[in-house]
Amino acid sequence: MTAPQSVTIDFGDAQRVSGLLHVPSNAHACYALAHGAGAGMAHPFMVSIAEGLAERGVATLRYQFPYMERRSKRPDAPKLAQATVRAAVAEMSRLAPQLSLIAGGKSFGGRMTSQAQATSPLPGVRGIAFLGFPLHPAGRPSDERAEHLSDVHIPMLFLQGTADALADVQLLQPLTTRLGARATLKLFPNADHSFHVPARTGRKDSDVRAELLDALASWIERVISGS
Repeated sequence: MTAPQSVTIDFGDAQRVSGLLHVPSNAHACYALAHGAGAGMAHPFMVSIAEGLAERGVATLRYQFPYMERRSKRPDAPKLAQATVRAAVAEMSRLAPQLSLIAGGKSFGGRMTSQAQATSPLPGVRGIAFLGFPLHPAGRPSDERAEHLSDVHIPMLFLQGTADALADVQLLQPLTTRLGARATLKLFPNADHSFHVPARTGRKDSDVRAELLDALASWIERVISGS
């Protein structure tokens, strides 16, 4: 398997962040993969997603948000985070112009991607894939964080655990129904926000991860083929 290539992503006010571009030889699409609020692009979950997609013919560009580069625990303000998403997508397009573009990411990263898309469409992006959309804070069920999704007019994939404390399924299912044909919801029974499942279920986290990767790769194939 080819190794990831280190890249630098420049954007406004002399800001820059680091990224990792992973392009398998048989790639037909590329996924701009933003990290969650608590861990950066080198977290084992992010690595496993990039490697698993590479095995399935999908390239990835993992990248840091500025606060993670500074090793701060406080996420960037939405405006800065969205500017980072926009710069990463532009860099992905420049580095792999032959590949169809998908964007999104884990939790915070996915939500910042959809907010950026809702504000002004990300050039060339064909769809947005959420690896655990953070619909609300833990213990405070609400769908206010999803209001902007009505302004996203490209396909969206929601990969969600049914035990996710940040996404009450009773709120998430009606939400995706309201979004109509552009939204696809794939639920993982008993999985939490990190796609961990209890041992009592008889399943392993690796089983869930493989199922998630298959679902993501299949959805990307459908989106880029227009089916």
